[in-house]
Amino acid sequence: MKDKDYMQVALEEARAAAGEGEVPVGAVLVKDGRILACTHNRREATGNPMDHAEILALQEGSSHQGNWRLEGSTMYVTLEPCPMCAGALVQARVARLVFGARDLKLGAAGSRYNLVSDETTHHRMKITDGILEEECSDLLREFFAARRNGRKPPG
Repeated sequence: MKDKDYMQVALEEARAAAGEGEVPVGAVLVKDGRILACTHNRREATGNPMDHAEILALQEGSSHQGNWRLEGSTMYVTLEPCPMCAGALVQARVARLVFGARDLKLGAAGSRYNLVSDETTHHRMKITDGILEEECSDLLREFFAARRNGRKPPG
């Protein structure tokens, strides 16, 4: 599979999140061509502010591997990670981050901050952005427009 294929899987997760009333962000963790985790935001369902798609994917992937070090893995996520998620990606030693839409307010992979490749951290990862950017952005835009107008968000 290629980056676009994995991002399609992440988009399906994001759509599932929207259908559950969650902010539509999906994440897929891949290592050696195998999907270790497919997740989406679950904060509303769990009441846990840390249940972002990336955090859940890291937890599932670490559990699957039996190791918190996810060296050699790639995280695909529909929205640029926030500072919390970017920090977790660094801590987990993820090798590569691929994301769709930029987050100009809180993005921590180059848009607002750059935690994933900061020279002062112990680990830096490669970044590929803009994969299926339009689809990822459209889903988020439609979700928030529906929510502002009192309609059921798409999903």
